[in-house]
Amino acid sequence: YEKFIYFCSNTITMKNIFILFILSSFIFISCGNFDDQIQKEKELFESSQYDLSIQQAKGDFFSPIANDKDLVLNSDPKVNLGYHLYYDPRLSKNSTISCNSCHNLNSFGVDNEATSLGDDGKTRGGRNSPTVLNAAMHFKQFWDGRAETVEDQAGMPITNPVEMMIPNEDFLVQRLKDIDLYKYLFKKAYPKEDQPITYKNLTNAIGAFERKLITPSRFDAYLKGDQNALTLQEKRGMMSFITVGCTQCHTGPLLGATMFQKFGVHHDYWTLTKSLKIDNGLFDLNKDENQKFMFKVPSLRNVEHTAPYFHDGQVKDLKEAVIIMAKVQLDYDLSPQEADNLTAFLKSLSGELPESVKITPQIFAEKK
Repeated sequence: YEKFIYFCSNTITMKNIFILFILSSFIFISCGNFDDQIQKEKELFESSQYDLSIQQAKGDFFSPIANDKDLVLNSDPKVNLGYHLYYDPRLSKNSTISCNSCHNLNSFGVDNEATSLGDDGKTRGGRNSPTVLNAAMHFKQFWDGRAETVEDQAGMPITNPVEMMIPNEDFLVQRLKDIDLYKYLFKKAYPKEDQPITYKNLTNAIGAFERKLITPSRFDAYLKGDQNALTLQEKRGMMSFITVGCTQCHTGPLLGATMFQKFGVHHDYWTLTKSLKIDNGLFDLNKDENQKFMFKVPSLRNVEHTAPYFHDGQVKDLKEAVIIMAKVQLDYDLSPQEADNLTAFLKSLSGELPESVKITPQIFAEKK
């Protein structure tokens, strides 16, 4: 009897311990799940607050862009002509570089060089080649705004003695008149003209093609109401973008490209960018002391892919560029978390071109 009682009591005790262990484990796991759920709810609430704030304020700072998703080159003879001209190295004196050499459509409209090599393979331009993507929506072209439109801009590098080095406009027109492909393409694009191969039509066609190079992104989907298009970190970065003061210059559908601004409002830019040369900006164009160190505010579309940054391409890292801008322009020292969040937000501005426009025309691809 005593042995039986002893056995039963031991069995009950062990059973209780086992039950307690199971219960405590369940409670521990439940608490862990509960904590995770609380964190998720907090993040959802934070995200919803950003959504509400942005929807109320977006008209003051941002607006979405749209593109021609059904871009078919052959459907528009002028665009198709511009597409061929854009990739043709014969637009340079020695037939070594094309528009696409410095504004490569397979690398988001840039060559990822600080400055670009000219037709002679030795001489480099004085400023960084900005992306051609979305450029048609800029208020002016070039860092100093010396061209009004992409059509105006298209003709300038061709006759520039450092860039494509064509001696004069007539030289290129005569060259194109000897090419059967262009006899056909120009006539199709400008059917009412007796002599369609002109320099004006050339730049007009390149501009028509470039006007198709528009790249909406997840950010545009977000602005149009898809609240899941951005991550929480990207939304945090977007709010910092507004509260820190980046929107003083980077607003509108392109988040920039709407004005000129002094580079170095609070500090000399070259002290942080470590620029090898101090560029005077617009002053070099008009000798106006009030416009010294002023440049066109660049668009931030696709900025993740368009390094190196600034007019001289001296900074290779996006986060570093963000930190420099906050200090130089706003006299603000970003915290590491703010810098990370802002950088994450900027990456949401990347969009892709249709694959068709990124393919070199077969006639030029065969010559490589």
